[in-house]
Amino acid sequence: MKLLLDFLPLILFFTTFKFAEGHKDAAAEFATGHVGMLTSGGVVTPDQAPMLLATLVAIAATLLTVAWLRLRGRPVEPMTWITLAMVTVLGGLTVWFHDETFIKWKPTGVYWALAAVYWGSAALGKNLLALALGGQLRLPAPAWAALNRAWILFFVAMGLLNIAVAYTVSTPTWVNFKVFGATGLMVAFIVGQTVWISKAWPDAAAEESTGDGPTA
Repeated sequence: MKLLLDFLPLILFFTTFKFAEGHKDAAAEFATGHVGMLTSGGVVTPDQAPMLLATLVAIAATLLTVAWLRLRGRPVEPMTWITLAMVTVLGGLTVWFHDETFIKWKPTGVYWALAAVYWGSAALGKNLLALALGGQLRLPAPAWAALNRAWILFFVAMGLLNIAVAYTVSTPTWVNFKVFGATGLMVAFIVGQTVWISKAWPDAAAEESTGDGPTA
């Protein structure tokens, strides 16, 4: 369920964009008639409709995800709060100004905000990774510090990569990168870290696999 909630806004963004892209005229008519009041001028063109509708769906899905977690009494992770803030502000600007540039900056904003949070917490003597994963994986303090630095560098690099792609390829290609490319790089990075941990700290990896580590 948590995995579904994490990816639901992204899945809905992608499917809405692809469907509207294949039916631009109908999407423009629908957007103008139903959400035109949210845009400057009130008229949405066929070329603007796919991104505008996909952005509105992503905003709604993220809001509903946070609302559902709160109603269920479940914690809302910092990444979810950051994503909500970015998609609401930048997505709202995209819709109002009919300018997809704002929403294209959203992933970069999220990545760099997370990098700042990880860096700031470390500067204050706290390691967010250790706090989140310490119950499942026992590692020495230098290992947690190294992992924290790795995530900071990864988020900074992903933010730069997103902007590079956004400004060099077409919007449909950027959408594909956002959904498949960025997700694939995230998975590869996590797998790489797992391999590194298993080689650098084999006792911790074995402890995790046998379930003998401390519990949260």
